[in-house]
Amino acid sequence: MEGAGKMTRDECVRVLKENCGNKNLLKHMFATEAVMKGLAERLGEDTESWGLAGLMHDLDVEETQDAPEMHGLVSAEKLEGMGFSERIVHAVKAHNSHVPRESAMDRGLYAGDPITGLIVAATLMHPEKKLALVDVPFVMRRYKEKRFAAGASREQMETIGELGIGLEEFVGIALLAMQGISDELGL
Repeated sequence: MEGAGKMTRDECVRVLKENCGNKNLLKHMFATEAVMKGLAERLGEDTESWGLAGLMHDLDVEETQDAPEMHGLVSAEKLEGMGFSERIVHAVKAHNSHVPRESAMDRGLYAGDPITGLIVAATLMHPEKKLALVDVPFVMRRYKEKRFAAGASREQMETIGELGIGLEEFVGIALLAMQGISDELGL
């Protein structure tokens, strides 16, 4: 197991709460953590380190909002200082498209980041607004609507193919992972 050095997940969450005042941003990071764990399980990778990459990937969003080219780089520097593994640090850097994606973790985080927004938006469009009632065909129909959740980059999500995972399977993995933490997400 490799990950956050001596930091526990609870300590990571505390750091996030100290650095991120936006509750929706925190929910996004929890959702990305869940998606990354789902991808790691599917690929036979370490779920804890993949989850930590997803959890901590947007640590600097509020700090870098006026300098988006620095997003990920500031987080990576902070994570390095906290003793996170080089794999996690690089994945966080690489989820901003300016840094080359080299590992499976890099590729998973890059594709997994926007899918959480698509799934949340689809859930909010569902008549019941409950994540548990959303299925893959419902999300795929929303995916095909280019104006729907326009900020959730389809191009970025489609890079999941670099890991040998099809888009529908990816939606299923992400949806199941997020359904597993629906209470935490408030959905």
